[in-house]
Amino acid sequence: MKETAFKDPAKKKFQFPHIYVLLLMIIIACTIATWVLPAGEFDRIKNEAGRTIVVAGTYHPIESTPVGPFKMIQAIYGGMLDASNIIFFIMIAYASIGLIISTGAFNGLVSGLLRVLKGKSRAVIIPVFITILGIASSTIGVFEEAFPFVPIFVGIAIAMGYDAIVGLAIVALGIGIGYAGAVMNPFTVGMAQSIAELPPMSGASFRIFCHIAMVVVASAYIMRYAIRIQEDPTKSLLYGSDMASHVKADENLENYRFGIREILVLATLAIGIIVVVYGTKTYGWYLQELCAMFLIMGIVSAAIMGWSPSETAEKMAKSFADMAMAAMMVGLARAILVVLRSGSIIDTVVYGLAFPLSYMPSWVAAECMLVVQTLLNFLVPSGSGQAVISMPIMAPLSDLLGIPRQIAVLCFQFGDGLSNIMWPTAFAPVLCALAGIKLDRWWKWLVPLFILLILTQMALIAIGMFIGLA
Repeated sequence: MKETAFKDPAKKKFQFPHIYVLLLMIIIACTIATWVLPAGEFDRIKNEAGRTIVVAGTYHPIESTPVGPFKMIQAIYGGMLDASNIIFFIMIAYASIGLIISTGAFNGLVSGLLRVLKGKSRAVIIPVFITILGIASSTIGVFEEAFPFVPIFVGIAIAMGYDAIVGLAIVALGIGIGYAGAVMNPFTVGMAQSIAELPPMSGASFRIFCHIAMVVVASAYIMRYAIRIQEDPTKSLLYGSDMASHVKADENLENYRFGIREILVLATLAIGIIVVVYGTKTYGWYLQELCAMFLIMGIVSAAIMGWSPSETAEKMAKSFADMAMAAMMVGLARAILVVLRSGSIIDTVVYGLAFPLSYMPSWVAAECMLVVQTLLNFLVPSGSGQAVISMPIMAPLSDLLGIPRQIAVLCFQFGDGLSNIMWPTAFAPVLCALAGIKLDRWWKWLVPLFILLILTQMALIAIGMFIGLA
């Protein structure tokens, strides 16, 4: 008699939740926290520069305002409104850059690069562009402004035999390290030094050293990954997936046309970027002015290519549709902050994180400041916002512990910069959506590098403590 073979049901493989589900889970967790954690706040005053800052040592409990289920759902709409400037910037800027990409000008440019750079030498574009983007972030605070260029670098990376992660990493690490090692970023280091009562640009030479060190570590990591998948595509974390579905690489890219129209389109983009940099630096331009400049660049490029107004509009409409998901992510992430504000527990968390540092030796406390600032950026994913909340506490605390205030500022910028491309409450989901990558794939690739860079930052803080950075 034959024995009947029974097969065990196939075990379900764990699937990472959809990013909307993940963000909603965080919103629910924060809502629960408003019922568990005591509400509290610091007193706030306006300093000489007119900025509202917290007063160290003034934390006190206040009446609890826990967030109910219905108010939690309302926070999603509130988050959309609160982040509307970022949402519309992403959609308009991406649609405008989408027009430029559609011209094929970048394909022509990459075609020339592919003819010049052969084999492993192509990887030199990685440190070059990370450095360029890093300088822009370090000096004038470019961050969201670089988002429209994510699909461009993704397309270039795919065409060069890499994958979408490499393209995203160039932009994300460029701006993330730029913020972390910023020399004169007015939105982060400038504000933090002002609050800590340090001279502007003080400690600049050491921060340049820090920036270079992080660029070297990140570039080596990305180049190693890029070369490995160039030799064996199966090594890619995206192998077998529909990577960058809205960014396609041409199979015959090395022979792509690069005529006068394409050159004029790139010239338009270059002039536009120069105007953006000048306007941001000289006139304090922000998202509204930048949106206008991106629109002008896109429309002029469409005119150079001879497209009709309707054809141009159709291309822009498609880009709007592609970015709808990313725009919703921004609003959902901001809803987390809305819940925390409504429950009045942000200051409680800051106080809880900073209080244990007062009992630690200075060398240990300095390193722990980095950890605190990195964790704090999960709740306050804004460089300037984190500065006005944390620096009035960390600056006097560093005095009590014998830690130079410059180190406190360094810990702030380290913690703020890199975590922006890591935390789901910051810009990680948006960057992944722009690159056409699932968030869990990005995290799987980024976490080892993130840990390596955190260790690098800890070593740099130790050096700063040793030399008495001032």
